Amino acid sequence: MLYRRFGRTNLNIPVFSTGGMRYQDGWKDKPLDEVDPKVHQNLEATIARSLELGARHIETARGYGVSERQLGVVLPTYPREDLIVQTKVGPAEDPDEFTANFMDSLARLQLEYVDLLAIHGINDAECLERSIRKHGCLAAARELQRKGLCRHVGFSTHGPLDVILKAINHPDDGGFDYVNLHWYYIFQRNWPAIEAATAKDMGVFIISPSDKGGKLYDPPPSLRDFCRPLHPITFNDLWCLSHPQVHTLSVGAARPSDYDEHLDALPLLDRADEVLSPIVRRWEDAMRKSVGEPSPECFTPGLPRWEDTPGELNLEMILWLRNLVVGWDMSAYGKMRFNLMGNGGHWFAGAKVAEAFESVDRAALVASVAGHPRADEVIPMIEQAIELMGAGEVKRASES
Repeated sequence: MLYRRFGRTNLNIPVFSTGGMRYQDGWKDKPLDEVDPKVHQNLEATIARSLELGARHIETARGYGVSERQLGVVLPTYPREDLIVQTKVGPAEDPDEFTANFMDSLARLQLEYVDLLAIHGINDAECLERSIRKHGCLAAARELQRKGLCRHVGFSTHGPLDVILKAINHPDDGGFDYVNLHWYYIFQRNWPAIEAATAKDMGVFIISPSDKGGKLYDPPPSLRDFCRPLHPITFNDLWCLSHPQVHTLSVGAARPSDYDEHLDALPLLDRADEVLSPIVRRWEDAMRKSVGEPSPECFTPGLPRWEDTPGELNLEMILWLRNLVVGWDMSAYGKMRFNLMGNGGHWFAGAKVAEAFESVDRAALVASVAGHPRADEVIPMIEQAIELMGAGEVKRASES
């Protein structure tokens, strides 16, 4: 295993972390005696494999169903000094509620402390305000740190770049020690946040690069072709880790064997540029052939934010997903993400696309994108996106 310094936490963190989203027994919390024994045995085996490989950073969250409770049976059986444990707790309106929720999570984990505590889901201005205001949840987390119940305090985010940057640059209550955020080959717009975190000597943890980064556990044939001779997971890991500003990638392992393609990236890091160059060229050539630009995010600059768009259409997300399907044949991923809009709250912003587009004032929508260099194409691209991805409705895993 390769390790990197996790910013000012000074933790020696493995470049692959074991995320707690795919091996637990469901997304609804329940007593341990209701957990399927076979599912729990698989979790135990996955953690054992993780630690055998040196991936000693185990991360979970209060919102991951029964994950904390199951880990509370397993983690105390290992020497505490061999583990780096992170849990995440959402920002509450009342910081005392945040503290109470954390204490309950700590009890579920059956640990005396966690190494990393993240405020979970600073995704919009309201969540940010709950976190960083005077006597807010960040201040509450720092009090938990002073009591020795957590060692370092960070935040996780699915939010827009401006919200992420405000959190990274917040100076009070010690600021944040690290950030968990989305950034991977198909989604690169958060790079300025990584640069800002690096300037603050913060740890950088990449959320779900294999699942949210393209459902790479089950990639379409197009991605397998682009990435040859690598597996798409291996390519994506290598591309991310070739940037030293990135410290660790979450492996959402569902079973012990899920680490295999990730480990294949490590021997290639010394010659990453050589290996990545022809693969990146194939990705870019396919997107350029279909869309006219090498990046699926080519239409993002100049689009209004979803809150400022008639019908609250999330144009950045709609056009990005449209490009992933048109340029790279990522239909399953596109449909999954497209149909979360309107169902994901602040975790996945924007209205239900087909419904909102049907009722929106078209003249107002056209006016909202008047300054965009491809303004005349925006409405036809929305129509195409609905045609390609609009069937069905998807809920967040934690709500399904």
